[in-house]
Amino acid sequence: MEIYIVVTCNFAYTTTILFLIFLSILIYYLVIKSQNYTKSKYKLPPGSMGWPFIGQTLQLYSHDPNTFFSTKQKRYGEIFKTHILGCPCVMLGSPEAAKFVLVTHSHLFKPTYPKSKEKLIGPSALFFHHGEYHSSLRKLVQSSLASPYNLQKRVADVEALAISTLHSWLTAQDQLVNTFHHLKKYSFDVGILSIFGHLDSNYKDQLKENYSIVNKGYNSFPNNVPGTTYQKALMARKRLKQILSEIMLEREEKKIADKDLLGHLLNFNDGKGKALTRDQISDNIIGVLFAAQDTTASVLTWILKYLHDDQKLLQAVKAEQMVIYQENDEGKKPLTWKQTRSMPLTHKVILESLRMASIISFTFREAVTDVEYNGYIIPKGWKVMPLFRNIHHNPQFFPDPQNFDPSRFEVPPKSNTFMPFGNGVHSCPGNELAKLEMLVFIHHLVTQYRWEVVGSQSGIQYGPFPVPQNGLPARFWKESNNFIQDFFPPN
Repeated sequence: MEIYIVVTCNFAYTTTILFLIFLSILIYYLVIKSQNYTKSKYKLPPGSMGWPFIGQTLQLYSHDPNTFFSTKQKRYGEIFKTHILGCPCVMLGSPEAAKFVLVTHSHLFKPTYPKSKEKLIGPSALFFHHGEYHSSLRKLVQSSLASPYNLQKRVADVEALAISTLHSWLTAQDQLVNTFHHLKKYSFDVGILSIFGHLDSNYKDQLKENYSIVNKGYNSFPNNVPGTTYQKALMARKRLKQILSEIMLEREEKKIADKDLLGHLLNFNDGKGKALTRDQISDNIIGVLFAAQDTTASVLTWILKYLHDDQKLLQAVKAEQMVIYQENDEGKKPLTWKQTRSMPLTHKVILESLRMASIISFTFREAVTDVEYNGYIIPKGWKVMPLFRNIHHNPQFFPDPQNFDPSRFEVPPKSNTFMPFGNGVHSCPGNELAKLEMLVFIHHLVTQYRWEVVGSQSGIQYGPFPVPQNGLPARFWKESNNFIQDFFPPN
């Protein structure tokens, strides 16, 4: 027993000494690093780094993140430091700073995401990269998803999905619809259509089932413990890779040369005779689904809420859309590309919803070298976060920012004050497809349906994108023929 006690005490003593040595080295490193910046002509931005190791992550996730960022900006100004998600960060709340990081000096910053998320999406996805690979691949994706020529060809198919989605909400009497949940299905189907064209239903069901599991893992605690959300997501990611490989093999064997995104990726050539590997193609397909699904569904959910809350605005949007509805013989003819370009009020509603909701509240970059900005130093390796929401809700650029007012977009916003799809070389290449998806859906919603939001109408939940409380539960009804006569009474 005495030997056991001695050994235990010696072990505890040794452990304590080693911990104190480690702590001393860490403190010395931090002090020296701080002194180096103090001696420099420039200093670190103001702000608080919070508790050791955890920083201010708990503060961020125990409060409304928008309140967290706006409170700090009021206290420290438009550039401040903090420590979240295990990383020292510099937050930027001005249009000039966002332009500096994302446009004029983007070469000094690289895109960065948590490694756990990168592992699920795939390391070759274009938004993890910077430089020649990113540039050439982005042009390909943008051309496939959002060129006017390809968008015109997709109007009819997107319309069919919108009609089918809305019709499914009427399947049961007094059925409550989780609007966000169902709009995620709609956005996913549009994404599948854009990537694969008319995909075999068996493949589509397999992709939907496994991507749903991967999607749940994006914001879960990363680990390899069997049965956990993240481990299930990793397994589903492997299955997705196999399914996508089978689809690619089938296209190659049948020599199918479709002009959808998959076709463009399979035919990609970097100019030096080098094509993309199947892993690279898989990563980019999953990346497109990741970028397209929750964001577009979130915005559409907010649009339904904003229109429901402002009946006068809703009637004005209906009036605009009913003119097109009548042109199309009360919906018997399909929407045309030209008609989607002739919805000025509806388009302004979408822009104001993007500003008001600010689904992408900020973006992550990492300084690749020490960067001097506005009298401050941004150390190499630090994360840099342009705060889009803070800019979108700044009364200097958008008067009375908490008021939903589409008329503010009758005049184009000042440069770099409105960035719902990001800015610069890493802005969203599919933003025009997302707008088309929303315009088509709104047309059929307001011309043929009415809806009533049920329950709390003021709460917001984050998962991670902001959406109305509980996904905006609502009931939907088909409009009567009297509704059409009210807009167009007989002569």
